[in-house]
Amino acid sequence: MFESINVAVLGAGLMGCGIAQVFASHKVSVLLFDPFEQARDTALSKITNGIKSMGGDISATQYISVVSDIEAAVANADVIIEAVPERLSLKQEVFQQIQPLIKSTAIVASNTSVIPIKDIFDGLDFQNQVVGTHWWNPPYLVPLVEVVESEKSSTDVIKKMMALLTFVGKKPVHVKKDVPGFVGNRMQHALWREAIALINDGVCTAEDVDVVVKNSFGLRLPQLGPIENADLIGLDLTLDIHNVILQSLNTDKTPSPVLQQRVAKNTLGVKTGQGFLSWDDNSIQKVRENLNTYLLNVTKQRG
Repeated sequence: MFESINVAVLGAGLMGCGIAQVFASHKVSVLLFDPFEQARDTALSKITNGIKSMGGDISATQYISVVSDIEAAVANADVIIEAVPERLSLKQEVFQQIQPLIKSTAIVASNTSVIPIKDIFDGLDFQNQVVGTHWWNPPYLVPLVEVVESEKSSTDVIKKMMALLTFVGKKPVHVKKDVPGFVGNRMQHALWREAIALINDGVCTAEDVDVVVKNSFGLRLPQLGPIENADLIGLDLTLDIHNVILQSLNTDKTPSPVLQQRVAKNTLGVKTGQGFLSWDDNSIQKVRENLNTYLLNVTKQRG
């Protein structure tokens, strides 16, 4: 059914190439567009490396065509996935450009991690073709895709996107309200807010925050979600714990002072060699290799 569809991916960065790889690995034809020559020139090599890292068949790249003409990319596409950088104005510009070029039956998706879908498509009329798809990085290793329903999404579009993502081996989740950050990033950044607040308030060091997460509840999370855990220990105990702890958890509506101070001093993390932690080439490479190896092993185990 899905092998015969045409997918257009707009943007040949890390996310766009990863998304194209997922579809091509399941023999779905992809037109991968990018306006920049350098991105186009390196796209297939990035995808090939991604396939090799998973022990896959690099012949999958035959299903991908890299193009410089956005009209050629979208004119006959059944599914269009925008994967340009996370800037609202840029995403809006892309959709304004393609609106008169696409089929009326095409599914039109924006890949965004936090921007509400209604904001991206504000003022545009895609006739209920719109859906949000939040792919996680790297797309070919992380199973989850959040499928975000907005006021411009039809039930049919949501169902079709969920089915397509399941076909290409992803784990789609239907996000029924178009809230900033959707589900995963709201939970992730609630954790980050508390972690940074603990550093800001002198409770522990930045290094110890990560030690605590990696050596306690972080070990359980792949097999025991927070709601499963609450049910497992008992909702009565969960209530007792919340009656004590919630009143002291951080609820700031603005970023922590310690985060703002570091950004103001241009201590931005890996890109400057210093953030909350110190970084050099070896430590950066080690973290990235460890993460990719872990994700690859998990992906192979889930098979």
